[in-house]
Amino acid sequence: MNIKDLARHLDLSIGTVSRALNQKPDVSDATRKRVLDAALELGYSANASGRSLRRGGTQTIGFLLETGNSDRRAGDGFFLRVIDSMQACLDAEGYDLIILPCHSNLDSTEFLRRLISRGIAELIVVTATKREDPRIELLLRSQLPFLTLGRTADEDRHPWIDLDFEGFIATSFDLLVAKGHRRIAMTHSVRESNICHLLLKAFAEAHARHGLPYDPALALHFDSDEYGGSAATRHILAMPDRPTAVIFNYESMAIGAYTALGEVGKTPGRDLSVITLRNSRQLRFIDPPVAAFDIDLARLGHTLGTEALRTLRRETPMSRIIWPQRLRLTGSVSQAP
Repeated sequence: MNIKDLARHLDLSIGTVSRALNQKPDVSDATRKRVLDAALELGYSANASGRSLRRGGTQTIGFLLETGNSDRRAGDGFFLRVIDSMQACLDAEGYDLIILPCHSNLDSTEFLRRLISRGIAELIVVTATKREDPRIELLLRSQLPFLTLGRTADEDRHPWIDLDFEGFIATSFDLLVAKGHRRIAMTHSVRESNICHLLLKAFAEAHARHGLPYDPALALHFDSDEYGGSAATRHILAMPDRPTAVIFNYESMAIGAYTALGEVGKTPGRDLSVITLRNSRQLRFIDPPVAAFDIDLARLGHTLGTEALRTLRRETPMSRIIWPQRLRLTGSVSQAP
């Protein structure tokens, strides 16, 4: 299908269709959405790379990355290390990897719809998955191959690789209970994310497994950065029946926690046991070293590359991988006071 066919199907001028596809401001939102939806349903790609895509000729994988709060995440090397290894894997197979940054001010679904209509890549890797993620249905309808770094409520319908968030909570909780802790706090991310769903579910199940009463006040929602770690710790210290341990869902939160404890003369481990998700290079500079999980990011990136190619080739079984991790215990965890 060419642009003339698409315009005829929509009963619009070729110029209007072209401007809608290219996000020109003189086209109404309703018309733009109508054009993009029709392009998606009819398999139209807006440029030459899209036409070669249908012939399997672009040799390009797209990595959809949300860039919100980039100022606070400037020291986070998670995606850089994953992408570096993934690119090396794809390059060996003759594929290029392109980063598709979506700012938090943009509608991520509409952003993805534009990418699909322009035929930029043969396969898209989707990150920052939500529990109910409209991007998944959009991709399934488009028949464009995709792989998600993270699960969704539709995990049975698409290929994915995800960190072991359930194991993170279960292992951390079991260790803390074995050391006598009974009031254990946990931080979580925005409720729309699937990570939040997994963390809250695992947290409740850990309480039930140990016969401990579940107190929703111990599931804390704070920003996943140093500032959030500091705020969460101050909140914990002010609680009447305060927790003796905390499990942070993001590694840099431990840095803020240590600072908040130091401000009131308290010591991590002795006064509040601390565990965080991933052992990163940032954590080498705090004392005592914080208990965290070793995650092989280079191998994760390589596996994302190989699974993306398997998905492109429609190989079975569909990718459903929980990524392994191992707890490194340190002096940030001690017996309950």
